[in-house]
Amino acid sequence: MHPQRQHLHNELHARPSIYFAEPAHVHHYAFLADAEEHAGLLASLSETTGLAFETERVQQIVTLDNAVLKWERHTEFSTLTLMVPKAPGGEPWPAPPAWLAQVVDACSATLINATLVLAEGGDTWRGSAEAYGFADPAGSQVGGGDATVWSDFRLGDDGVNRLLLLNAGLNAFRLGRMVRRLLEIETYRMMASLSLPLAKELALELQAYEVELGELSDRNAEQAEANPRPLLTALSQLSARLERSGSRSRQRFSATDAYARIVFTRIEELREARVGDCPRLGTFILRRFRPTVHYCAAIHQRQQRLAESAARLNDLLRTRAQVEIEEQNTSILNSLNERASIQLKIQKAVEGLSIIVISYYIFSLFKLGLESLKGLGVEVQPYLAAAVLTPLGGLIIGLLAWRIWRVKRH
Repeated sequence: MHPQRQHLHNELHARPSIYFAEPAHVHHYAFLADAEEHAGLLASLSETTGLAFETERVQQIVTLDNAVLKWERHTEFSTLTLMVPKAPGGEPWPAPPAWLAQVVDACSATLINATLVLAEGGDTWRGSAEAYGFADPAGSQVGGGDATVWSDFRLGDDGVNRLLLLNAGLNAFRLGRMVRRLLEIETYRMMASLSLPLAKELALELQAYEVELGELSDRNAEQAEANPRPLLTALSQLSARLERSGSRSRQRFSATDAYARIVFTRIEELREARVGDCPRLGTFILRRFRPTVHYCAAIHQRQQRLAESAARLNDLLRTRAQVEIEEQNTSILNSLNERASIQLKIQKAVEGLSIIVISYYIFSLFKLGLESLKGLGVEVQPYLAAAVLTPLGGLIIGLLAWRIWRVKRH
């Protein structure tokens, strides 16, 4: 058996929902947390509840009296979900239990989402969503008409978003899954929206970069004969700033795209139908959420296109600089060829002069030798001396020329 088979197969059961029956309250909190902060969250939870949690797991469901608690560890955030059965005649929007409020307060600096779901039967319907404290609510029939969900998506004084679910035909399994979808829509919507402040900040930054790149492009077009090094230096600095900006935002924009896809999928899984004249939940959410996602994607694409434009201009400048370098190299090579040609001519002239000088020196030696013979009383006739010395001198000069040729050849 493959060593990963069991682990991969059990991914189907990795994140089960809390299955319950109405009436009930579901408190849900999401915290931005890395591994250390997640460990601190579990430590605080263990201290307040007195339970031990398995920190190596990614989720765990435990029972506290008549409530059910589930914690989950995600890539960038951690969630706490508590299901508490509603007491008959109890408040529709109660505060969380004291121990849970203590844990939330301890991690309030990283709290990204707080949602309270009231799940009731359809027979307890008060006649209107306004009776539950909603103003201008949005509502939808979900699950093929087996439940109705209402919310105005306004945060209360405690910073909690409230959802009302009226169950008409969902069993405990489907009710738990439906509530989980609603909570995931809110949590992933908030996580996807984290890049909106960054996108707005980058919009101003990219505008300045675009102006700077346009000026560099104009200088490149207008100063075709100028030295490209100053332009290359300025463009390299701009490219470095663009790369730093991209590395700072790339992960955030990628996460926004992934979270948004989950939100869109979860809204489709609701299988909504209109309730009266109210807008549907999905329509209400997407009316502002989709433009947020598109704006972040547009800023990311704008950033990428700007970096690509800077790279193209950089290639043009480098090509221009390379052409100039090649022209300089060609000029240097031509100059070297001219110098070599001149040196060759000088060398040939020196060789010729050397042969003439050596020849003159040899004939002078022969003349001196003949005069010495005459002093010794040996008379040598001129024609005889010419007949002997001329071939001999020619042979010596020929040997010298042949020797010089061999030296040059090697």
